[in-house]
Amino acid sequence: MVIGKEGNVKWVDGLRGLASTLVVVTHIARAFDVALFQPTSREGAPPRVLQWPYVRVLVQGRIGVSIFSFVTGYVCAIKPIRQCRQGSQEAALLSIGRSALRRMPRLVLPTALVTLLIWLLAQLGAFRVAKSCDSFWAGATSPPDLPPTLWGSVKSLVAGIVETWTRGRNRYDGNHWNLLSLLKGSFWVYIFMVGTAFVQQKYRMLASLGMYFYFWMAGDSTFGMQFFWGVLLSDLQSNDASTAFLTNHRRLSRLLSGTLLLLGLTLASYPESHPDWTPWSRLQQRLLTRILPSNPDIPRFATGIGLSLITLGLHLAPRLRDFLSAPPLLWLGRHSFAVYLLHGPLMRTVLVWMVYGVDVPGSVRDDRGEMVPGPRLRFPGSAALAWSLLFWIPLNYGAAVLWTGYVDPWCARVTERLVGRVVLELDEKGEMLPS
Repeated sequence: MVIGKEGNVKWVDGLRGLASTLVVVTHIARAFDVALFQPTSREGAPPRVLQWPYVRVLVQGRIGVSIFSFVTGYVCAIKPIRQCRQGSQEAALLSIGRSALRRMPRLVLPTALVTLLIWLLAQLGAFRVAKSCDSFWAGATSPPDLPPTLWGSVKSLVAGIVETWTRGRNRYDGNHWNLLSLLKGSFWVYIFMVGTAFVQQKYRMLASLGMYFYFWMAGDSTFGMQFFWGVLLSDLQSNDASTAFLTNHRRLSRLLSGTLLLLGLTLASYPESHPDWTPWSRLQQRLLTRILPSNPDIPRFATGIGLSLITLGLHLAPRLRDFLSAPPLLWLGRHSFAVYLLHGPLMRTVLVWMVYGVDVPGSVRDDRGEMVPGPRLRFPGSAALAWSLLFWIPLNYGAAVLWTGYVDPWCARVTERLVGRVVLELDEKGEMLPS
């Protein structure tokens, strides 16, 4: 993406890079320190630093997936919106069609390759330590026991790949649960843009806001709300009145931005469990219960609303958007999908080996004389984890760089060949040629 009349649009790449990092951090917390998702470690105890409001957003990590949804809506809409503003609706529709053709293979191919890699590691017994340690997350997200025959194992692999895109789960990597929703969301945005291509911008923005509140009422705060909030902000950033407001009311923009960011981070700090343990989270629980639909997932809603306020605050703060466009964050954004795909299997293998060792406890005989699995490997402490992370984090990002440099271009070439094979050809006037 480039910087044009609509202003800096690179910031969403930086935001995506930040989101992938937050997802890695939250999975480390889930694996080794689940208490961080509570407001305190136990009722009546003082909170640790990482459990403080605002700080906990970094380790709680729920906001990462919501950011991916927001970025999906923003990125899928920005080019068609620009073309519609220029009066090139036909070009916008053509762009949407080509993007829709590319979208599925660009997601499915790399995900299938990672699933194949995890399947191969499972064949070699690489997840035995993860299943034998006291980290619930490491064991619960590891592949299940493999079928006894090669044919059965191959069928299990195919089922894992297919279920990722049909049921929203992958038996070989639980972290793929959200990919189906992200794929569906991109097509929702494409359909929305087709339906509003000939609509005035202000009415398209109202329609985006209407879709946002539709998903609010439907209880889909992680995906649906964020897809169309991304569309709305993509439109807002290219809106003349919005640009004039930022130019003519700098002080007011900064005040509104700071207020929105503070409110958004406050909401995003809502704990995953036991909100009744601290006064600040109890107050949030009471307020959110009054404004949300029936039977809401309050933690996810708090994060979703918080992200909406944060991104609106970023829209009003060009300097913060410039910060998110800094080269380090853009670098993280460029490798974000690879980091997301690879960090899970690398955590359940290499990081678990570094922390727990590579030996699996042998079976023992119980009181009835039956052989049962031995005692689980015990977590050696935070110091061992910290030393392991010093080596594992560079390994994780190094693997992501290699993936982005070699595997991702191969997936892109395969996708372009597929698209080139099936797409209708146009002549110089833009008219379809006979097939």
